[in-house]
Amino acid sequence: MRIATWNVNSVNARLETVLKWIEEASPDVACFQEIKCVDEKFPAEAFERLGYNVAVHGQKSYNGVAMLSKTPLEDVRRGLPGEDEDDHARYIEAVVSGPQPVRVASIYLPNGNPITTDKFAYKLRWMERLNAHARDLLALEEPLALVGDYNVIPETRDADRPDAWVGDALFQPQSRGAFRALKWLGLTDAFMEIDGAPETYTFWDYQAGAWQRNNGIRIDHALLSPQAADKLIGCVVHRDVRGWEKPSDHVPVVVEFDL
Repeated sequence: MRIATWNVNSVNARLETVLKWIEEASPDVACFQEIKCVDEKFPAEAFERLGYNVAVHGQKSYNGVAMLSKTPLEDVRRGLPGEDEDDHARYIEAVVSGPQPVRVASIYLPNGNPITTDKFAYKLRWMERLNAHARDLLALEEPLALVGDYNVIPETRDADRPDAWVGDALFQPQSRGAFRALKWLGLTDAFMEIDGAPETYTFWDYQAGAWQRNNGIRIDHALLSPQAADKLIGCVVHRDVRGWEKPSDHVPVVVEFDL
């Protein structure tokens, strides 16, 4: 089974590019972030024609997450528990059916900038809620993949120019500490487990020739329960997609399991 995560930066604006990659890569599951549309505007039919079941948790113009699967999606949850007044569409979770069911979540963690505003406090609260929910899911002792745009640069090695991010919410000690706390629950960072190659990034800004100079950061992650990590056999960052026409500023990350 191959599970992909990709912040598509507006699924309708980049639909041709997204469909091209889905057809070529043919992941069993694809988790999208920042779809930037309400459920009704998500181009579900285009993906259904390619053989995918679709679940969406959208929001007008902002945020939004979705999940595609070649097998039925069951037990779908829309929204992260823990804060009833939070109306941001940033989390969708489902059980991917099959001989070995896998619980998968598509995560679009808050950016948190500027750090002097409530946006950063919201980011940290959201991470606390994710930690609590992940703890509950781990208690189920089943294959679990928490994938998505975490908006966290875990270590200095995950940025081409770490000094440039010192004042950014993505690289604050509190953000990085909350990410470590998630892993300390017993989750495995798929990329670091399989590859960990330096200068491997998943995001490049559109400005200042960042892509051409590989001035990027690694903020799209796949965290796995022990039951999923035991079956992990691959993790590939599809870097070339950033060079396609009308690309997202993120690229897909594909995690493979022997299930």
